Amino acid sequence: MKVLIQRVTQAEVDVAGECVGKIGQGLLLLIGLEKGDTEHTLERMCQKVLNYRIFSDAEGKMNLSVKEIEGGVLAVSQFTLAADTHKGLRPGFSVAALPHVAKSLFNSFVIMLRAEHNKVASGIFAADMQVSLVNDGPVTFLLEM
Repeated sequence: MKVLIQRVTQAEVDVAGECVGKIGQGLLLLIGLEKGDTEHTLERMCQKVLNYRIFSDAEGKMNLSVKEIEGGVLAVSQFTLAADTHKGLRPGFSVAALPHVAKSLFNSFVIMLRAEHNKVASGIFAADMQVSLVNDGPVTFLLEM
């Protein structure tokens, strides 16, 4: 499992011209699911994402989590994060979870996030989505499990 997290001042995802998820200050999560990912993987990643300290405290140090600042979380499935880009000029997707498995895992991950945090929005799995954001910093990290 790979999750690209971006600290944002705002983010939204549109499908067919309609906003399906929107947050103010918080985290945009681009989520790539891989073969071998399990509910346990999701639980570990959920805890890491929600408690990852990348927001500034009163002294300007990255010391606060999205939960501590009561920020939003916008979860978006991102199949291409599971690409193998080590060789050649075309990505391979042999390590990506099969679509029906990835959909179930993505939906479970969103449910886990919502159970732990009250400001969670999401995109729609496998939809053609347009994601807009204002990256704060910019601050971006790739988390892997």
